[in-house]
Amino acid sequence: MGESDEHAALEAMNPEKVDYIDELTGLSEPKGDLTFSSSNTVLTMPDPEMHSMGRAIAVFLLFICLIGFLNGVDYASPDSGLVRPDEFVYRLSLTAPDETATFRGVVYDDEQEPLENATVYISWNDEGIWNSTEMQTEKDGSFSFERLDPGLVRVDIIVERDGYRDVYGNRVLLSPPAMIEPIGFTTIDFSIPSSEEFASQPCTNGADECEIRNIDMTPSQMDHPLMDPGASSIYITIGFAFMGIALIATGFTIWALKSGSVAILRTAAALSIFGMGHYYAACCFGIVAFLLTFAVPKRYIPIQQS
Repeated sequence: MGESDEHAALEAMNPEKVDYIDELTGLSEPKGDLTFSSSNTVLTMPDPEMHSMGRAIAVFLLFICLIGFLNGVDYASPDSGLVRPDEFVYRLSLTAPDETATFRGVVYDDEQEPLENATVYISWNDEGIWNSTEMQTEKDGSFSFERLDPGLVRVDIIVERDGYRDVYGNRVLLSPPAMIEPIGFTTIDFSIPSSEEFASQPCTNGADECEIRNIDMTPSQMDHPLMDPGASSIYITIGFAFMGIALIATGFTIWALKSGSVAILRTAAALSIFGMGHYYAACCFGIVAFLLTFAVPKRYIPIQQS
């Protein structure tokens, strides 16, 4: 029996099934022998190992994290390092709004007794013009100024005693507003030297006796003026934050090397930007590393049959 006769016999036995298959596929049942062929296509999967360029970026990131960590150590050591708390606060004060500083404190004599009616005279340079304000201390020696401009000011404590006017001068850094606070607070107490110490100072006019006696501390405070102790604590806290960011970025970098993930490597690069570093070195290098992560090529390896 021929092939056509076979097909006709099959249709005669079960015509609904044959018609259903032909209708479903849109094709009639093949009449010839089926043949199979293979191509050169190879199944692949992403390479679990990171590309050599990615590993080089990871090493670069570890160096950036080290810079950020050292920057944090510098901030956490207020008495040493490249950046000091007063320099940090002064930079913030340059961009702070005017009249956002409050200055408070207590004036004591050389025996640590509060001084009443001592004059606290504040002067500051405002774009070449010297402004000033003053007030008398209360019975407990306290004083409080509001609506001052943040930044460097000169504070003279004037005490009249024994027929003399003793002037004790200091250079003070008024803190700007911090974080979400609208006002910056500066609290500094002053201890006035004894009358004998003032008497030992030479008169400014060269005379043997002078009515106004001065002890000026500002020359020794040019590099590091007096400032609120609380500002130093904020500065130290920022240092520990820098160190924490650097350690987290280091952890992500090591994780990326072990997992081969470029996404994790990119996350580490983004974190390293906030480590800042001295002269913003870690920030700049971190941006470069972040951009380089987009150039890491993807590699694929063939799937091996077991």
